[in-house]
Amino acid sequence: MEIIIRKGLQADLLSALALIKELATFEKAPDEVIVTIEEMEIDGFGENSVFKFFVAEVDNKIVGISLYYIKYSTWKGKCVFLEDIIVTEQFRQFGIGKKLFDEVVKVSKELNVQRLEWQVLNWNEPAIKFYKKVNSVFDSEWINCKLTREQIQSY
Repeated sequence: MEIIIRKGLQADLLSALALIKELATFEKAPDEVIVTIEEMEIDGFGENSVFKFFVAEVDNKIVGISLYYIKYSTWKGKCVFLEDIIVTEQFRQFGIGKKLFDEVVKVSKELNVQRLEWQVLNWNEPAIKFYKKVNSVFDSEWINCKLTREQIQSY
């Protein structure tokens, strides 16, 4: 099987969104995906794009993505945040996730960032096992916090 990893294009967004919805189902939150293709077009390819992504192709079909963006640490400076690596279930266990991860690491090196960061759900054993293999630091000190759109608007 030939696996091709390449930069994501605007034309790939429909496939990317399908993978995002598949991930949401896997993470037991299928109704949480509200982003639209139109928003992704603006946010990924508009004048002020906020994310980039890679796709994994097998037989000209997109079977995985890794989506990342630049963030800034007041203590460290420029960092890359890996939002998600998603590989469709049928193509897991072929090393596609690692290839997608490797591309984000390569971008991080090219950008000379201080850190590459991501999150993993505490029950996602396959992902945790993979991240341990690549010698990741697991941070138990920080607690994730957020405000939803509704909370922001009513703040």
